[in-house]
Amino acid sequence: MAFTFGIYPGALLGDDTGAVTPVRPDDPEQIVTALRTLQGPAPRLLVRAYRPYAQTTPPDTPPTPARPGRYAGEGRALDLVLTFREPTGTVDGWLDFVRETVRGEGHRIGTLQLCEEPNAALPVLDGSIPGVLTALVEGVVAAKAEARVLGYPIEVGFNAIPSFDPADTFWERLGAAATPEFHAALDYAGLDFFPDVFRPIPAGQLGAAVTGVLTAMRNDWLPRAGIGAGVPIRICEHGWPTGPDRPEERQSEVVEEVVRTIAGLRETLGVSGYSFFALRDADSTGTGLFHRFGLLRDDYTPKPAFETYAKLIAELSS
Repeated sequence: MAFTFGIYPGALLGDDTGAVTPVRPDDPEQIVTALRTLQGPAPRLLVRAYRPYAQTTPPDTPPTPARPGRYAGEGRALDLVLTFREPTGTVDGWLDFVRETVRGEGHRIGTLQLCEEPNAALPVLDGSIPGVLTALVEGVVAAKAEARVLGYPIEVGFNAIPSFDPADTFWERLGAAATPEFHAALDYAGLDFFPDVFRPIPAGQLGAAVTGVLTAMRNDWLPRAGIGAGVPIRICEHGWPTGPDRPEERQSEVVEEVVRTIAGLRETLGVSGYSFFALRDADSTGTGLFHRFGLLRDDYTPKPAFETYAKLIAELSS
């Protein structure tokens, strides 16, 4: 199976209460330079970007990074996320937004994700919005139909976070909402996960934990929604922040182990790609957990993991 890498090139991110604003604005020239270095000889690199939709009120988070189309080209394509932030849950305008996005930017979109973490009920995530499953299912169908009409080879999908709660019925509810048109349109199912970040993993067990999560997604969660083995899994977000008691050298080791573990599962579990979150720190002097997710510091100087990720992309891209 082909395996494609990607990265979110911004520094703005959300925590469990709202947005974490970077202390330095994005520098497009330095971002392009870093993307070229990461891509190296790989034929393709996906550039992740987030664009919120809300009709009745202004979106509660801004698009990020700004003007992501400037980072496409030279073998790079957008991994564009359309987030559903309409508080009423009404989808009519949302579907127009989805179609207009495909029409206007389909020539530079490689993957198009509908909704952001619809099984996470945090205020900044789409799982907190009523009607999100309808938005997800109908959004996937609308996006794929528009792409087919226009001849754009866009891969259309959605993402979710891990959940081992036996009371969580997200996957069953998704299966109930899904239509034959949804299943025919779905190109991938994404996973956002951050092992050893929010819950520590004992030493020596990181690779096994990664394998366990991906195995559960393929063999348990997706089948509960009626999604079969022919639909690839894509790692949409994975990262490990540095900071107090979180050494930069350890970040490099985590990237190496997690990426190699995932790439080793691509045939047995049908994994088609991996994206790192994020390129740059929001605040390299900050002490919070969300301040230093970057492969680069907030001034664009590299941490050891930057070179590690570039070498992995060169070795494992296909």
